[in-house]
Amino acid sequence: MHAEKKSELISRAREAGVKFIRLQFTDIIGVLKNVAIPIDQLEKALDGELMFDGSSIKGFTRIEESDMYLRPDPKTFQIFPWRPREGAVARLICDVYTPDNTPFEGCPRNALKKVLAEAAELGYTMQVGPELEFFLFHVDEEGRPTVDTHDKAGYFDLTPVDLGEDARRSIILTLEEMDYDIEASHHEVAPGQHEIDFKYSDALDVADKIVTFRFVVRTIAQRHGLYATFMPKPVAGINGSGMHMNQSLFKGEENAFYDDAAPRGLSQDAYYYIAGLLKHAPALAAITNPTVNSYKRLVPGYEAPVYIAWSERNRSPLIRIPAKRGLSTRVELRNPDPSCNPYLAIAASLKAGLDGIKNKLQPPEPCDRNIYEMTAGERKDTHIDSLPEDLKEALAKLSADQVVCEALGPHIHNIYTELKTKEWDTFRVQVHQWEIDNYLEKF
Repeated sequence: MHAEKKSELISRAREAGVKFIRLQFTDIIGVLKNVAIPIDQLEKALDGELMFDGSSIKGFTRIEESDMYLRPDPKTFQIFPWRPREGAVARLICDVYTPDNTPFEGCPRNALKKVLAEAAELGYTMQVGPELEFFLFHVDEEGRPTVDTHDKAGYFDLTPVDLGEDARRSIILTLEEMDYDIEASHHEVAPGQHEIDFKYSDALDVADKIVTFRFVVRTIAQRHGLYATFMPKPVAGINGSGMHMNQSLFKGEENAFYDDAAPRGLSQDAYYYIAGLLKHAPALAAITNPTVNSYKRLVPGYEAPVYIAWSERNRSPLIRIPAKRGLSTRVELRNPDPSCNPYLAIAASLKAGLDGIKNKLQPPEPCDRNIYEMTAGERKDTHIDSLPEDLKEALAKLSADQVVCEALGPHIHNIYTELKTKEWDTFRVQVHQWEIDNYLEKF
């Protein structure tokens, strides 16, 4: 890091009364990790000299090659507003490097940066706007989370029905202190379900903000005596939580997806990008919907996308093109859920879209019908396929898709597949309460 920038950041931290810095990164699955250092070690950290045991992080390295280094990104410096001002705590998000000074191929942030560099070679930058949903639940007498909702409210309901409004307000105020530009917040369809949307930004910044968002929401909810979860489908019979991902490519200051002379206002690049997402959607699902539970959300009847199609105004297909044009022209991918690793989900989506652009793929005609009401025969006649039905199928689609595998890189793909296959196998051999209820007395 440039000496002047390093000195400026250290001075800023000391002037703010910061005593501890949390150096943060995610593992391959997307779980946030951190190590805390005192302010006196900040200069050493900014020089990339802080080492940690990579073998202790699932999926990173073997014990015989365990030394890894954290390189903080100075743009991610933030003070935690909920901690005391005296002896304040701040964070820096880090890239992971190997001892030979090269980016670690198992670092999800590095994987995203690699695909963004590929886009830059073609003249593009990527903007992403996420829409994160989550549930707020009660905890029991011992502080453990339950699935008892704190309200019976529905979409856009107000207090006193929406009892989570105070917690949501505190979350938003905290996020704004951490430089989030909040655009909207509201109660979602299901009881206890909420959504907070923040403004789109460049892809790496948004991925950083998503992992921080999840951390902040859970922290502030706890201070209100509630438990926040980003589990996609915590309660059967009601809507699950999604993370719609609005994506656009820019060339300089111009939105590459917009063409005011075209009938729909969409450029050829936009059509190519849509086609790339549709082509690779089955493989993308393994990354954007990464858990066994994710596929309990992706079923008809609960507003989650199941069918691989696109439309301008229809919300039943996988991809929707919101009405705004100009700089706001974007492609909304609707199947991701908030349990995903955002670095990998964005990297894989971008790689799929770039494949469409490079090979000039053309999407099918848009489907403006409610696909949920179409018969299987009608979907077959219009060549509308479905997303994978479970994690096992999604992993098989991933391994067969060279483009999405390249977005992850061999290390992440191999480890990710191994971990997720074990997750599926563990689930598969369990005896669930549904089986007890339906079979115990019958046979």
